[in-house]
Amino acid sequence: MKIIDAHLHLFPADSAKVEAMAVAVGHRNSVHHLRQVYGELNIVHGVVMGNHSMDPSYHDYPTDLFHYCVGLDSSLLPEDGAAAPDDLVRLAEENLKREACCGVKLYPGYNHIWLTDPLYEPIYALAARYDKPVAVHMGLSAGPRAHLKYCHPLVLDEVAADHPGTRFVMCHFGNPFLDAAAAVVEKNPNVAADLSGLLEGRVDLEIYLREQAGYVSLLKTWLTAIGRWDDLLFGTDWPIVNLGEYIAFIRALIPEKYWERVFFQNADRVYGLSLQ
Repeated sequence: MKIIDAHLHLFPADSAKVEAMAVAVGHRNSVHHLRQVYGELNIVHGVVMGNHSMDPSYHDYPTDLFHYCVGLDSSLLPEDGAAAPDDLVRLAEENLKREACCGVKLYPGYNHIWLTDPLYEPIYALAARYDKPVAVHMGLSAGPRAHLKYCHPLVLDEVAADHPGTRFVMCHFGNPFLDAAAAVVEKNPNVAADLSGLLEGRVDLEIYLREQAGYVSLLKTWLTAIGRWDDLLFGTDWPIVNLGEYIAFIRALIPEKYWERVFFQNADRVYGLSLQ
């Protein structure tokens, strides 16, 4: 089975902090290492969620291995809806014009900016014009300084409903707001969701599924209840998980008859990767 990792992060190879994170989950922080592990696991492609820069030259990834979403993160945007940088829209379009760029990534909880803020309106319009999705971090954050109210799935519902011509990807299935996430995906035909970042660190899957049976049951319940198997995308949020273990975890959540869609076909279609 071919696999697309529809949500990962790449960081400079000389980052000691990220190397420590990668080593802790059985990996190394390098593209060379990822290429090797991808080959072993039949991961044929990945979608990098951009951080730190909107300069197109910053996003120079091996095109046989990666596409990317240009990220509008807290290093680029002002807090609390202050004026955006003058070149924000221009840089976003410069990226979206590139074949390697398959979408935009927003981080509203980290930025402390509502998805409904006028700052994002030209971004939604650009994404619609280029027919590339807007991926949005939803749910729990990587640190305590983010504000969860900005990244609750119901905020995405409002934006999706008001921008029917723009496609959205709800990252992390809005975890842990699973009921709201399911409702937003079920209601809005222009919203898909990736299943990245539902675990962190190494896991013994047999023990985890037993000890966390309640949480796993909730995930399965809501995924099955909405039945939107064409709108769920496999992703890992690498480097926070071991890739092989995470594949096994998502397989445990998804009925086998839908694996081809969730692990490959949906991401290929949603992000326009043209791999099949």
